[in-house]
Amino acid sequence: MSFRLALWLCTALAAAFVLVPVAAVMLGAGGSVLSVLSGDAVAAVKLSLLTATLATLLVAVLGTPVAYLLARSRLRLLETALNLPLVLPPAVAGIALLAAFGREGIVGRYLAEVGISLPFTTAAVVVAQSFVALPLYVRSAKAGFAEVSRSLEGVAYTLGANELSTFLRVTLPLARQSILAGTVLSWARAIGEFGATIMFAGNFAGRTQTMPLAVYSALQVSMQGALAMSALLVLLSIGVLLTFEAVSRRRVNA
Repeated sequence: MSFRLALWLCTALAAAFVLVPVAAVMLGAGGSVLSVLSGDAVAAVKLSLLTATLATLLVAVLGTPVAYLLARSRLRLLETALNLPLVLPPAVAGIALLAAFGREGIVGRYLAEVGISLPFTTAAVVVAQSFVALPLYVRSAKAGFAEVSRSLEGVAYTLGANELSTFLRVTLPLARQSILAGTVLSWARAIGEFGATIMFAGNFAGRTQTMPLAVYSALQVSMQGALAMSALLVLLSIGVLLTFEAVSRRRVNA
């Protein structure tokens, strides 16, 4: 067997390994994808879109300064700590959020004193999604900031611009493609979050039941319903992937 033939064989096997299960979902769903859009399913879709968008906004607000700091400083320990949600098992992430923000958590107990309770609320969904999506945004934005030449920032300083003005008018625009890519990835990660959400926010229709949780609930009742909900997520994932690829191509060509 030639080396090139071996490469094509491995590629074909890898592609089949990914595409066959996805195709099975789409074929199994058949024409029932649109029919599932009623009642709790519609609520799950709306909730997922809302919470994933809010989580992405929160991640961008918190993550952009952090990414810039990491790109300009050697804070390896901090960077490693911020990447922990990428490797934590989902159940552990959910338990960690409960231990921190639960009613008896190290932060939650103080929030409870002022009448704020996060667990098993829509806000808890946003927190869980933000927790798992933050590292993806920071990694992408950091790469973009690292590519911005410090000499360009130096020129801005010599022209009288302060650090904030230089960041907003020079650094941020030059890193925008990486920031946009991180935003897309974070949104995709947020909308697909399951483990931390079900542990920290629960699975309550209309309040905390996102699309992945709706798939789980549908599976308890009907495989056909679960396939239909899964097909919706597959279509959404394809859209996100195409958007990410478009952003990546623009970044390369910029």
